[in-house]
Amino acid sequence: MTTKNKIKLLADEYADRLKLAIDGRVVEMQADDVSHYLIYRVLGVAEEEGRLIDVYQNKGRFLYKYAGSFLEAATKLCFKEAFPDSGSLRVQNTRGQRPRTFEIDCLVGNEALEIKWKDATTDGDHITKEHTRIQVISDAGYKPIRIMFYYPNRSQAIRIQETLETLYEGVDGEYHYGDAAWKYVLQKTSVDLKSTLEEIAASRAAKQND
Repeated sequence: MTTKNKIKLLADEYADRLKLAIDGRVVEMQADDVSHYLIYRVLGVAEEEGRLIDVYQNKGRFLYKYAGSFLEAATKLCFKEAFPDSGSLRVQNTRGQRPRTFEIDCLVGNEALEIKWKDATTDGDHITKEHTRIQVISDAGYKPIRIMFYYPNRSQAIRIQETLETLYEGVDGEYHYGDAAWKYVLQKTSVDLKSTLEEIAASRAAKQND
């Protein structure tokens, strides 16, 4: 089976799991206490609109979770096909008490990949934790490499990412985001992941329009 077909099967699996999770939550919400709709109405949001907002907020949580998990899994699959010995690894935190270990999403030789679909955090503590993580990975003899496919839009989140990029450069690591992230996967694995995902998305859209 080709890598492209394996990615398509993975997409089907995640799509099915997402649908089950969302459908289950929507059913659960039918029994929820909705007395808080009073406050929605006070703020000028009609009850039906408030209900839809609550439903889509819950759907959004599942969508973000599954979107990130899927893209990470698909990326790891590309590297696993190209480098059969690659895989996840935990390294001991040698620079602090918590967390006790840090996970490398995908270790390819001595290159320790962190795979993110997007990162919109604006939390300054995120920088401290990430700085410790890449130092620990570098101390362990690995080269930290961050792959992030979608860059944030908000200025504060962008500043966080710019700081992280500097931190990676400080330990002779690499930071690839946006188009550069897709190109990095293609260059390293010979798999055009973005084109494959675009084909899957177009196929699903065609089926939905039938």
